[in-house]
Amino acid sequence: MTTGRTMDRRLVVLFAVACGASVANLYYAQPLLDRIARDLDVSPGAAGLLVTASQIGYALGLVTIVPLGDLIARHKLVGPLMAACTLALLGAAAAPGLPVLLLAILGVGLTAVVAQVLVPLAGALAADHERGTVVGTVMSGLLIGILAARTFAGLLAAVAGWRAVYIAAAVMSALLGVVLHRMLPRLAPADPDLTYTSLIRSLWPLVRDEPVLRRRMIYGAIGMAGFTVVWTSLAFLMAEDYGKGEAETGLLGLAGLVGAGAAMGAGRLADRGWAHRATGTFLLCVVGGWGLLWAGGESIAALIAGLVLVDLGMQGQHITNQSILYALRPEARSRLTTLYMTGNFAVGAIASATSAVAWSAGGWDAVCLVGGGLAVLGCLVWLDEHVRARPTVRR
Repeated sequence: MTTGRTMDRRLVVLFAVACGASVANLYYAQPLLDRIARDLDVSPGAAGLLVTASQIGYALGLVTIVPLGDLIARHKLVGPLMAACTLALLGAAAAPGLPVLLLAILGVGLTAVVAQVLVPLAGALAADHERGTVVGTVMSGLLIGILAARTFAGLLAAVAGWRAVYIAAAVMSALLGVVLHRMLPRLAPADPDLTYTSLIRSLWPLVRDEPVLRRRMIYGAIGMAGFTVVWTSLAFLMAEDYGKGEAETGLLGLAGLVGAGAAMGAGRLADRGWAHRATGTFLLCVVGGWGLLWAGGESIAALIAGLVLVDLGMQGQHITNQSILYALRPEARSRLTTLYMTGNFAVGAIASATSAVAWSAGGWDAVCLVGGGLAVLGCLVWLDEHVRARPTVRR
């Protein structure tokens, strides 16, 4: 869309809420892992596989479902995905044991990719001059939903048990599905002449031909890995070192909300051509955040401050990445989303399992060593780009 018209603000808000609620489904388990482990009589490491299952399901959905947004009208994908997600959430609420719960959470991850159908649609509806701002607002809603999910899940589970969390999420999914079906714009598909096979085959050429995509995939994957590492092990830290339950763990999500709110301006920075410098700044925030998180093993104040900085940095660079990618190939926004987010969540799945192993092997210090190492790696990648780039390059 290249006209001067702006996207309806009410629609932007709806997209932000729907994306946040959909992706939140992936993260409800994180503050509940200790309680789920006790309730189902499994080890913390086994319970941590719930996060891995959600990430794997999401990665599979990104590869198999999200590219369809370039082939068929995106609004036709949303309703069925919301309905399937509702059923998967109900399955999680009724799961009698860990194997069934893992299968249900895998289904939740698979269908929660509806958020990544909506984000490219927002990019398509936005005018060129506001695309970064619109994508930033929608992505901030998505990321705030991830963090609010932990607070919501922790507080509700403390009152009504962890199964009530998934029942409430199923109700929310069903209601949003109805609203989205009624309000989504009916846009034609971006490239209806493609077949599904050719659509999937076109993914690798995009990676091969777009160096900006490759670089932003690296930034995104490193950021998601660090984000997953901290939130996978946080429930164990709170339970074992601080003697706190899921309610207190969930409340730590409010610290992340501060970072998410601060990161909302990242899209505006991309619109103004400051993406490269903003990326470096956000990556440095993550490094500083991990230093504070390490101190957070002994100080709750340092832990909270570290969460703010890590979430600010991760979310800021993530929004910047998305804003840049949607300007690359307008006809392939869904496939760009697939490639970028698949890398994020595939690496995130590995990171969640690594975090559980690190906790079992060396506690919070080992977790911080993994997360801090990832943050430093991200800065080294940015420094390599900075050295190689000409002074005028802004990406």
